[in-house]
Order: sequence, then structure tokens, then C-alpha cells
Amino acid sequence: MNAMIKAGIIGGAGYTGGELIRLLLHHPRVEIAFVQSNSQAGKAVHTVHADLLGETEIVFSAGHYFEVDVLFFCAGHGEAKKFVQEHEIPEHVKLIDIGNDFRLKADATQRNRQFVYGLPELNRSHIQEAQSIANPGCFATAIQLSLLPIVKEYQPGNINTTGITGSTGAGQNLSPTSHFSWRANNIQAYKTLTHQHMDEIMESLKQANPSCDPPDLHFVPWRGDFTRGIFTSSTVACSGSIDELYELYEQFYADAPFTHLTRSALFLKQVINTNKCIIQLEKTGRMLVIHAAIDNLVKGASGQAIQNMNLMFGLNESDGLQLKASFF
Repeated sequence: MNAMIKAGIIGGAGYTGGELIRLLLHHPRVEIAFVQSNSQAGKAVHTVHADLLGETEIVFSAGHYFEVDVLFFCAGHGEAKKFVQEHEIPEHVKLIDIGNDFRLKADATQRNRQFVYGLPELNRSHIQEAQSIANPGCFATAIQLSLLPIVKEYQPGNINTTGITGSTGAGQNLSPTSHFSWRANNIQAYKTLTHQHMDEIMESLKQANPSCDPPDLHFVPWRGDFTRGIFTSSTVACSGSIDELYELYEQFYADAPFTHLTRSALFLKQVINTNKCIIQLEKTGRMLVIHAAIDNLVKGASGQAIQNMNLMFGLNESDGLQLKASFF
């Protein structure tokens, strides 16, 4: 298609909304039709997202309309499901939910909509045919990309994962654990073994190897003293040399434009402000450790949503997502 894609954004005042606006403004094939916000209606977008001063004169709207090609939902969890249930959305309008309302198979069918789980490295062909997408969670993205090749090939029985995330992962609303005075020089484990992304991870691991029971995954997440980014480390016992395992991962992600392997020590700044997931493998004896890093607001949210949009509209998967890392 040659025409510009008209995009509407529901709930554009938060971190993911701001990141989505920033990226779409520079997308070569997209025109932002409106940005809705209940809390900021009537205000210029750049008064809330100050990095967009000089980039746009869009004003937050109180309402929405359906004369668009795609609707992005950046509102709080539960809001997209409520919206779909309460509105007659034209069939031609594609939906992409960045929240968690439709990620699980039990929640994927809503009215006349069937939401496809939007992890391109797993579901590319389904995303290309989809009208509605459930964007994966941020921790879920990093952990799944770490584990899919090893689960498909080796069927490990037990996996232990730790991961640390920046404060933007908690959203824009203030809370005791998101204040600078609490976060600075501080870390904390939270939701130990009970994180909300576990269920979607397990469904994808089962999809990767449906002939076997999914592994027992034990996940301990951490709050970090930085603003954005996710770094995970997963430990699993498996055979195969390090060279064989790197070859396995490189083949699995050969057609994935944003997932890359490194043999050097991985660090978070390599991915900040990009749509990349970078993976490093380390092995001692039978124990393999898989490290992964992503930007929680880009590959873990708004960037992956645009990657899904590109696939849905038959565009180049990387359009609008060739971003420079904030390395220094």
C-alpha cells in the first residue's frame, strides 16, 4: 500500500504513549490522526512529553474517532478490553493493545476480534494476517527471546531466571518504589515467582515445543536504580558446546531484524532507545546462562507495537525503527 497509514492513540499521556508518539512522528508511512487522553485533554502533547517540543503541535483530545487505519491502546490494563466491549469498532480498523488485556489465549477473543500474540520472532506469519494484536509484556519479551530456541531444541525441564528493570516499567503514576529518593542507589526483588508475565511466557514456550510439557520456570524480577531497560539472565542445564548453541540461536533468529547475538559481555546501554534484543550465551559444564537486554519502552512496548503494525500493513518490518542506542 502507498497511502499514509492513519493512526489513533488511546491513552497517550503515559510513558508508552509518549514513546509511541515519538516513534510514529518519524515513521515514513504514518500520520497520527489523534492522541486521546482523559487526564490531559486540551493540552499540547509537548507540554506533557517535553522531548516533543518542536516536533509536533498535536493537542490531546478528550474523545476518539474511527476514521483511522489502526488504533493503539496505551491506556492502563483493563481499559482496552472495556473499550472493545463498549464500542462498535469498524472491521477495517486494526487494533494493537500495548497492555495485558488480550495476551492470554483465554482472553484473546473479544466480540468479533481475535487477538494474535504479537511476538514477531514467534508469530510473524500470524501477525501479517491479523486485524488485532496483543503486544507482549516487557519482561516477557526478553525472557521469551532468551528461551525459545533452547526450549524448542532441548526441552529443558527446569529454568531459573532473574531480571532487573528500570523505573519506567512501573508506569508514570507515582508510587513509593518509583520515587527517585527510593530508587537511587537501591535495588529490590518483587513479585518473586509470581510475576504477571509468567502466564504469557509459558504459553509461548508451549507453542515453541507443543509435543513436550513446558519447563518449570522460576522467575525473580528486580527493581533497578535506573530509568529504562531490562536485563535478564536464565540458567538451564543442556548438552551442546557453546559454538553449537550460538549456531542454534543464530539460525533461529536469522530472519529477525532486531534480535542479535553477541559473544562479548552484554551490557544494558547497547539497547537503550532501540528496538533491539541482544542475547549473550555463557556455558560452564552442563550449565548454560542466557543473558538478554532490551529497552522496556521500545522493544518491550511501543517499538514492538510499531514492528507489529509494519507487519500487519505489509511494510518493511524495520520501518521507523532504525534507532541509535543512547550509548553515552
